[in-house]
Amino acid sequence: MSLWRPDPTFYPSPTMAMDAPAEQLAYVAMVNGNNHGGHDALGVVDVNPASPGYGALTGQVDMPNAGDELHHFGWNACSACLCPHAAHPHVERRYLVAPGIHSSRIHIIDTKPDPRRPHIVKVIEPETLAARTGYASPHTVHCGPDGILMSALGAPGGDGPGGIFVMDHESFDVLGKWELERGPQRLSYDFWWHLGFDALITSEWGTPNMVSKGINPEILLSGG
Repeated sequence: MSLWRPDPTFYPSPTMAMDAPAEQLAYVAMVNGNNHGGHDALGVVDVNPASPGYGALTGQVDMPNAGDELHHFGWNACSACLCPHAAHPHVERRYLVAPGIHSSRIHIIDTKPDPRRPHIVKVIEPETLAARTGYASPHTVHCGPDGILMSALGAPGGDGPGGIFVMDHESFDVLGKWELERGPQRLSYDFWWHLGFDALITSEWGTPNMVSKGINPEILLSGG
């Protein structure tokens, strides 16, 4: 029966989450910005003030390929899995979903059994993402009640439109686009929703061609 109890880090309210014990470890993106073939990494930092290793790097996961440009990343599951409309109490907050905004590659990183020594268990290649969604440059990761939602800046060719796609909570298969009807929005960036009001808010930034090699002023000034 214990398998069907919600993950203890799923909290029904923000107040309960604030009253919960503080995290002991932090996972941070380590970006190789010199563009000389080095690989990005995910670092594990001790954030327990009572620990002798406080503030120090205690673990590291090197990405298997160069040029990813890790940016935002997030958990496979969170309190949204308690949503009464689509509850998944058996899902565990265990895996980090780390996309590369430049490579369009998505890494699934298991933080167990030892959270100080996470390891990569799956890599989703950009060709798979493009074939199943028509998107590229994955950006923001949020766990939802019906899957993992991720925004993408644009299309595989580097232009728009961008949007949101869905991944399975447990298999991490890319399921397809989230939008049923796009509407006029062409650019994509961050997003968030209010489950109680069944509403999602999205924002705009730029296409991959506008930002992947630094800001492209010609595209920007031409209104592209």
